[in-house]
Amino acid sequence: MPPLTVLAGVLAMGVAQLLFMGFGLRPLLTAAETFLMIPALLALVAWRIPLGAGLAFRALPGRAVALCIGLGATLWAVSLGLFELQYAVWKPPPGFLETFERLHEALKPDGPADALVSLMTIAFVPAFCEEIVFRGAALPAFLRRLGPAWAVFLTSLLFGLIHVEWGGTRSFYRVPFAFTIGLGLALLRLRTGSLWSTILAHATLNGITFFAAPLAEPTAGTLPDAEPLLGAALFLGGVLGSAFLFRFLPVLTPERPAT
Repeated sequence: MPPLTVLAGVLAMGVAQLLFMGFGLRPLLTAAETFLMIPALLALVAWRIPLGAGLAFRALPGRAVALCIGLGATLWAVSLGLFELQYAVWKPPPGFLETFERLHEALKPDGPADALVSLMTIAFVPAFCEEIVFRGAALPAFLRRLGPAWAVFLTSLLFGLIHVEWGGTRSFYRVPFAFTIGLGLALLRLRTGSLWSTILAHATLNGITFFAAPLAEPTAGTLPDAEPLLGAALFLGGVLGSAFLFRFLPVLTPERPAT
């Protein structure tokens, strides 16, 4: 069952954090994401589902690759806009923004090669591992039992819930925009029939977040002012941009492979 697989993955992440605590931030983050993925892979093996076909690692045509990268950018606008709107009515818990700043400061690259390592750590590795769990293993499992609407909703809910903060005081602050992004990624996976589409979009979203973080003003212990109008513009623009790009995505089926 997908919920149990996800729970096992979250527990495995906790084990990884204990095992790799002294190895530095990048190995720790990479190990945690990898451990999250392992129970899903083991479940597919136990169900005798071929990993390549079961996870839908199907090639995308060049146009679809560009569209998925574009969708990653528009989904980033959706997530940032939703964050600003949420921030206007629901302030983050103490230390939330400071923790985010410290994470990105610790991953700040010293040069081009270091930037590539940080980008792999914060963008590609989480996208690859999380997409295998949610849009690779969980979505098809729900789809077979419950149909597309429930499959999209439940995988997005699970994706949102893994973003609950458990350190110190429990916080659900990241759940709403993670759930929303999960909806977009699940629809993308159903549209293209390929997990590479969601990996590309997810990695692009993470990468933009990483490179845009230094542009934000430091909080210096105080909360910045909310900008709901900016949030509404980003959210609406991101939704409309995503819908526009989505229309041009090819629908890949086993009878119509990518060329």
